[in-house]
Amino acid sequence: MALPEVKQKTTEARLASLTLPEGGCLDAARHAALSRVEVTGLPDRRDEYWKYTRPDLFTQATAPVAVVSDRSESAIFDEFDRIKLVFVDGVFDPDASDAAVLEGVDVTRLADLKSRDDHWSKEIYGVLEARGQSPVARPLAALNTAFATDGVLIHVTSTPTKPIHIVYKQSSESSDAILHHVVRIDSGAQATILEDGPAAARFNTVLEADIADGGQLHMVRTQGREHERHAVTHIFSRLGKESVFKSFTLTVNGSLTRNEAIIEFTGDDAVAHVAGASVGDGAFHHDDTVFVTHDAVNCESRQVYKKVLRNGATGVFQGKILVKAGAQKTDGYQISQSLLLDDDSQFLAKPELEIYADDVACSHGSTSGAIDEEGLFYLRSRGVPVEEATDLLTLAFLAEAVEEIEDEDIAATMVDRLHGWLARRG
Repeated sequence: MALPEVKQKTTEARLASLTLPEGGCLDAARHAALSRVEVTGLPDRRDEYWKYTRPDLFTQATAPVAVVSDRSESAIFDEFDRIKLVFVDGVFDPDASDAAVLEGVDVTRLADLKSRDDHWSKEIYGVLEARGQSPVARPLAALNTAFATDGVLIHVTSTPTKPIHIVYKQSSESSDAILHHVVRIDSGAQATILEDGPAAARFNTVLEADIADGGQLHMVRTQGREHERHAVTHIFSRLGKESVFKSFTLTVNGSLTRNEAIIEFTGDDAVAHVAGASVGDGAFHHDDTVFVTHDAVNCESRQVYKKVLRNGATGVFQGKILVKAGAQKTDGYQISQSLLLDDDSQFLAKPELEIYADDVACSHGSTSGAIDEEGLFYLRSRGVPVEEATDLLTLAFLAEAVEEIEDEDIAATMVDRLHGWLARRG
């Protein structure tokens, strides 16, 4: 079927602005991804999963301008002992990075695969993304697979003593970064990956995580205070038997952010938790889109998303739990809630369940409301100033999402940054 004319023109213009990398062991995956983009076209507002979020800033040929931040606050994970890998405007910066020497971990740059005929990542690169294209097309992820020129390929063979920290820096107000990461967790191995930074004026990133039987991957990322940031991110995770995947994202401000998480259970007795806390002010549009597929027995999934919105900010949540036939004993939980601090902000939610097994426990809920007046009155009556009382109730509202972080020290750091945002009033 031919694409609508507008979508066809948009897709052709965006593809013409990019150069397909050639050479190396990923050529077949790149060309297959390009074909997916050409068949589906880039998204527009008529697409079901884009009706709440305008995709045009992600699909236009040139990146929107975003002023480079001159913030002076320290990076959020500086206090932790970790291996730091730095990207500036989407290009790896070896001088700013630590030596990627960590027992139990092999790290390779995606850009280095142009000169290699074989690499373990060939079994994963573009594979999980392609699996995640059904039943919902994700053409911006396929665009990434086709055109990404840099990223990190992380193979975890045992449990390292330090987390791996991926840092994104922006130096150009018109930078347009496309990064693709691949993570393989071997059987019984565990790893923690941290991410933070603005990355670019426009940022498109994909992370494919393949977690073998008994493996564990914990991810914590922050999307910081840059008010003009435009970012679309994708996490594709495939879980083996008795494996664990946990992800938490803190988003503070930004002009337009869409975070997609696509989780697939392929082994029995696995666990996946995805959570997010976002706080936005003014010209802020934040979209969390999650799709969890249960295709194994006795697996547990949790989706916990909280948004605090003020001064006309907009929050979006689209979450689905699909339980396939035979995926008995599934435990699926989904909650999305917003706290609106004024009458101008809005929260748009689309929770979904699709179940083809009869022995499951699945639930979803979505609420939107203002500050608890009784709680506010209680604190005010005990001498707490109104702004401080509001902040305390806001932090309590976000607590369920933050509690999904496994590491207590990292969770405490997230709370500190949230408190700082509230104290700044912007």
